[in-house]
Amino acid sequence: MMKQINYIFLLASSIVLGQVGIGTTSPQKELHIAGPNSTIRIEKLNSVNSATFNDGVKIAPVFVDGNGDLTLDSGYGAAGVEPLNFLLDIPDFIPDDPYNPLGFNGSGTVVNNPVGTSTAEGQIVSIPLTIPQAALIEVKYGVTILIAGTDMQAGPPTAHTSGGETSTVFTYFRIDLDSDGLSAAEMAKKYGQKAQMYSTYPGGTIGYPYMNSQGYLTLPPGNHSIIFYGVVNDSALSYTSVGFGGTKDYLKIRVYN
Repeated sequence: MMKQINYIFLLASSIVLGQVGIGTTSPQKELHIAGPNSTIRIEKLNSVNSATFNDGVKIAPVFVDGNGDLTLDSGYGAAGVEPLNFLLDIPDFIPDDPYNPLGFNGSGTVVNNPVGTSTAEGQIVSIPLTIPQAALIEVKYGVTILIAGTDMQAGPPTAHTSGGETSTVFTYFRIDLDSDGLSAAEMAKKYGQKAQMYSTYPGGTIGYPYMNSQGYLTLPPGNHSIIFYGVVNDSALSYTSVGFGGTKDYLKIRVYN
């Protein structure tokens, strides 16, 4: 009984001082739980009371909403602010039409692989990216491409690539930390690489094949840039022009913090 009275006395004295200590007589915060094996259990978040988001098998992520409430769901805090999940969700992040239908002067999303060259590479688009805190991010993207045998920067495609030839198109992205230009180390890192083979035959049609991929990386807080590139491989005997972003593309960046 004496031990229980002492515990109540210590807890009461902590409350009077505006701080509660569990396992300590000198709490340093409003709630201070001491001990190397200390844990907290909130039954509202368990698999019985929140079965939709906690299956009881794998660890469920807990979010903090704008009011400071812990939740497994999306949650709603002050002004209906939800916890950080999708950092960016851009349904069409590359300008439509690889060529300009008015002036035919190109939009900067075309990579040409001329005769005498077997590999050509070019930047497609750069997207600003603000990371509020160090986090693992998941980048998912889908890109439409248009392949032709004439320069799409000079006008609409008017010819197929050489019949029976196989071309390969790659996409990937780099991260420019702090948006201060790509360093040698940043240039060396390629994320979300995807390749697609394209075989041409007489009588085919010019359309928009779809390429999609994803990549994971950890970023520090700050204002960065995610830069997408396109690579075209073909026979050095032929001319191949690839336009990126001909129709509806998408970019989704999710944060795991």
